[in-house]
Amino acid sequence: MTTRQDNPAKPRSGGAKPAVVLNSGTPSAPIPGDDFFDYRFKDPALLALALTHSSLAYERNPDHLPDPGSDNERLEFIGDAVLGLIVAEALYRRFPNAREGELTRLRASLVSSRNLAQVALRMELGPLLRMGRGEEHSGGQKKPALLANALEAVIAAMYLDGGLAPARDFVLRHIVAPAEAELEGALGASGPFSGAIGDFKSALQERLQAIGAGQPKYVLTDQSGPDHRKRFRIAVRVAEGESAWKTLAEAEGTTKKLAQQEAARLALAGLALPVAKNGSKPGRRPGSEDPR
Repeated sequence: MTTRQDNPAKPRSGGAKPAVVLNSGTPSAPIPGDDFFDYRFKDPALLALALTHSSLAYERNPDHLPDPGSDNERLEFIGDAVLGLIVAEALYRRFPNAREGELTRLRASLVSSRNLAQVALRMELGPLLRMGRGEEHSGGQKKPALLANALEAVIAAMYLDGGLAPARDFVLRHIVAPAEAELEGALGASGPFSGAIGDFKSALQERLQAIGAGQPKYVLTDQSGPDHRKRFRIAVRVAEGESAWKTLAEAEGTTKKLAQQEAARLALAGLALPVAKNGSKPGRRPGSEDPR
């Protein structure tokens, strides 16, 4: 694989995405010194390794077993342990009145492969992965197990490169904080905890039913980009009266399902906001009510 370093891709405004050099659709090793989700690696080779799937080594040398240090599988081992520690500490501090069994179930949901895959999709980690052409063409950039493993490897790379602090910041920002409304709801639910952290659509439906707001409706409001890199914008709405609809949140994603999950997550966060004296929730953008 060759690396083009004459015209590197630049991160989006706000530092939300890392700068990575692309090569025929498959990312190459990051350029030394580039930020990766607001963290600057001292050893960029660690990040390159975290983003490397084993299919790349197999494809390059199919007649020999790959070197265990040529892909991100060993990093996954460390990342799993680091992630578990950070999440356990965060839950312990966030919910001082929760019992051990409740904390255990919440942690299991947050670190589950299902939730980690959703997080990786939301972060658009898939297009940054280095993988064999066969794996790429079979949809490897969106395979849940592959994405979850890569996210754990990235956490391990941050831990090995900078210690626990940057790994903790990354996990809290991208894994714990987005699920805060769901965590609160899971502990406050009268029924048994279902363990569906990361399934924001189900959580939103349960929350709306609990407050008598009816079923949510997901509406495609916009789509853009070429066929191979489309982006979809979804609004989640609830009925308000006989013919009006109120928009709870809107979000974009590389698939309709991902955009729906993100819209549901934002709606849950909005429902968790304190209610002002006039009955409105602070922070709602003008025009959020969109009769349809």
